[in-house]
Amino acid sequence: MKLGELVERLGGNLVHGSPDTELAGFAAPDTAHGQDLVFAENAESAEQALQCMADAIVLKPGCASSLVATARMAIVEADNPRLWFARAAQLLKVPEPPAGIHPSAIIGPDVKIGEDVTIGACVVVDQGVRIGRGTRIEAGTIIGRNAEIGEDCHLQPRVVLYPGVILGNRVIIQAGSVLGSDGFGYVRDHATGAYTKFPHRGRVIIEDDVEIAANCCIDRGALKDSRIRRGTKLDNLVHVAHNTDIGEDCVIAGQVAVSGSSTLGRGVIIAGQVGVGDHAHVGPGVILGGQAGVFSGKTVTNDGLKPGTIHFGTPARPLMQVLREMAMLSKLAKKKPGGKG
Repeated sequence: MKLGELVERLGGNLVHGSPDTELAGFAAPDTAHGQDLVFAENAESAEQALQCMADAIVLKPGCASSLVATARMAIVEADNPRLWFARAAQLLKVPEPPAGIHPSAIIGPDVKIGEDVTIGACVVVDQGVRIGRGTRIEAGTIIGRNAEIGEDCHLQPRVVLYPGVILGNRVIIQAGSVLGSDGFGYVRDHATGAYTKFPHRGRVIIEDDVEIAANCCIDRGALKDSRIRRGTKLDNLVHVAHNTDIGEDCVIAGQVAVSGSSTLGRGVIIAGQVGVGDHAHVGPGVILGGQAGVFSGKTVTNDGLKPGTIHFGTPARPLMQVLREMAMLSKLAKKKPGGKG
């Protein structure tokens, strides 16, 4: 793809070099070769990157103004070079050609398969499944009956979709993830102590452009649906329990567990090993720091706080409050019993 075409599609300004510069890939500066694109976010890294073998670089406006005139490579300026680079990488990535249906795949009755679909070895597709155009389903994946998969999705090896799971378009599910298993819902008989399983008849609905990394578990709803909304990204080993509703454009890091009937607002960011109790609500834009905890039934919001405030600790509360509390506890611990510290 020509550099000028990237600029036309992604914006930015070509301040040095030819729009006809041909690009075939992307790399870090220390591994780049000809026809590669690289990026830099500050003056120091720009100076180093301009010495590499790549044919084009994207950097912040004025980041390397003194070096532009003598630079060997083409230079694009953009306000957010990392984002521009990431979007360019998507355009430069050569898609794998469709490979059709592997002879070892098992396709049930009344299955509708769109054009240019790839179904790998030992895949099982149960009856009534719908698969959209351009989707890739890798080896060993199991698709339960009446599941629906949108266009241009990618299900990597050993993914399991239970019956009735619905995926939107451009959904990525990495290896080993399981969607639609029953939630952990039981009713206790207080007289005997025995537990009876509560019915789980809801669905799992995954909207467009969601990415679910490896070995995640997303439970189906009990009497209503579990839903992950457009653009949200889940890291490895995330558990989403039944009836949970996760908003648009959330980012959830590894080893997070969101308990049943909880909601996350749009743009929530959750760091690793956070626990969210059942029937809790995390408001739009909230940031939960690593190992934070939200108690069952509680609400955490940004109301009255500066944008970007991090919530930390258990129960989760603003980080500055936690630090003040820790400082006070440290002073109290240093005091001698019965006397002055």
